[in-house]
Amino acid sequence: MTYREAIGWLDGSQTKGIKLGLENTRRLLGAVGNPESGLRFLHVAGTNGKGSVCAMLDAVLRAAGYRTGLYTSPHLIDFRERIRVDGEMISRDGVAEGLTLLREAVAGWDHAPTYFEIGTVLAMDWFARSGCDVVVLETGMGGRFDSTNVVSPLVSVITPIAMDHMEWLGETIAAIAGEKAGILKEGVPAVSAPQCREAERVLLSRAQETGSALSFVDAPWVGEVGLSGEHQAWNAALAVDALGASGLNCPPEAIDAGIARVRWPGRFQRVGERMVVDGAHNAHSARSLAATWRREFGGAKARVVFGALDDKLPAGILNELAPLASEFLFVPVGSPRSAKPSDLPAMTEVPGRVFSSLEEAMGAALEGDGMVLVAGSLYLAGSFLEWARGRGMEEQKPPLEACGRSSKA
Repeated sequence: MTYREAIGWLDGSQTKGIKLGLENTRRLLGAVGNPESGLRFLHVAGTNGKGSVCAMLDAVLRAAGYRTGLYTSPHLIDFRERIRVDGEMISRDGVAEGLTLLREAVAGWDHAPTYFEIGTVLAMDWFARSGCDVVVLETGMGGRFDSTNVVSPLVSVITPIAMDHMEWLGETIAAIAGEKAGILKEGVPAVSAPQCREAERVLLSRAQETGSALSFVDAPWVGEVGLSGEHQAWNAALAVDALGASGLNCPPEAIDAGIARVRWPGRFQRVGERMVVDGAHNAHSARSLAATWRREFGGAKARVVFGALDDKLPAGILNELAPLASEFLFVPVGSPRSAKPSDLPAMTEVPGRVFSSLEEAMGAALEGDGMVLVAGSLYLAGSFLEWARGRGMEEQKPPLEACGRSSKA
């Protein structure tokens, strides 16, 4: 298959929906020679901050001279963002060749693999072919039945747990924590961000069951952090503690350099002089966004371009962002699960206007001289960054690829 044909086949697998479980992933890995068996992993689960923590782990490891693989989701613009070696996206030829091999492997299966299962195995195969020393592996959602949970990592990492994906993971924090705790394994150390009491109890119980030595981060990182916000200092502390528990050799200077230089698109990312985009997509992450905004801009308000997935409880996100907004500009998100923009004004007392597209809303948002905040969904963040790129608008900080290149195998 060509690259375009391969991505078309992969996109078609989304009609299979979500299937929690490990059987298909293990079967598919076996079909391509179990590439995961020769790799070392740092495995990251949680609700908020997973991508940032993974980016920090990757940046520090590269600064320490390791050749790294990084698997994250979702992508913002290009599928290849999900699979990186030393910060470089998988090549188009790599995607085409890998997916061609996987399509041949699954021909005739009674239960075809899902989009995420295919992506996970494609990543494992690419990392093995690329000679990665260490792979930073982010769960898609949950943990216990997530397709990434086929590995035995050097360390298991749990970021802050909050209400999200309730239709799959459960209606309570305890239930969701139970799914996230599924990545804890016998004899594998684990490190967690501070958690609410319910989640902490579940994690401690799972750690006792598995014999996993579990510790909790108790203070934020005090050095320079390349990502904005107090919550990122806590994410940095989690990444540093996880590296310590992994047994990998990361000298202090590599830790300082990696944490200071880390970049991760769509997380309080400034574009041009007036715009900020953040992928905050639930009430917990929106609260962190609001705190970061106040720290950076004080009491200044913005026109907030807002779109969200309907199943992410947009009323809660709007409630957290309302104090920042002079007005909301409501837009659809590029997903069948998008909340209808016309339904959103009733969820907040802040004045709002409804637009049929992001492009239309941005034209209105940029009228005058005020700040503009784009938030509510990672899907929306990706669409905005693609819109900005098409207009030659530059981020104020260097991109992820500019940071921490490895110097040794």
